[in-house]
Formats: sequence, structure tokens, C-alpha cells
Amino acid sequence: MDLTGATWRTSTRSSGNGGNCVEVADNLPGVVAVRDSKDRQGSVLAFDPRAWAAFVRFTKAR
Repeated sequence: MDLTGATWRTSTRSSGNGGNCVEVADNLPGVVAVRDSKDRQGSVLAFDPRAWAAFVRFTKAR
């Protein structure tokens, strides 16, 4: 997966975790990338944008 140009961000609600969060790049064509903020050179999970949107809707409803 080509992550060139990925713009990584964390949730605004994660400010008090001391960097223990996930980062999301949702500006890539056809994929949403997710990685661990403590291991930025490590593995990246890739999600279909529709699946990611469904996950976000589900978590916001909880």
C-alpha cells in the first residue's frame, strides 16, 4: 500500500493519553489507513472507506 501523501491524525478526544492512540489517514484514494501512534514505522491496517464509516457510526452510537 502506498502511503505517500498520507495525512495522519488522532482523535480530539485522545489528548490525555500520552500518545497512546491510533492514527488515521483518510485522505488516500479508496482506503482508510490506521496505525499505532507508538509505532509509526510498524504495521498499518487498511480499511475500505465504507467499512470505516460504518465502524465510526457504530462507535459514535455507543
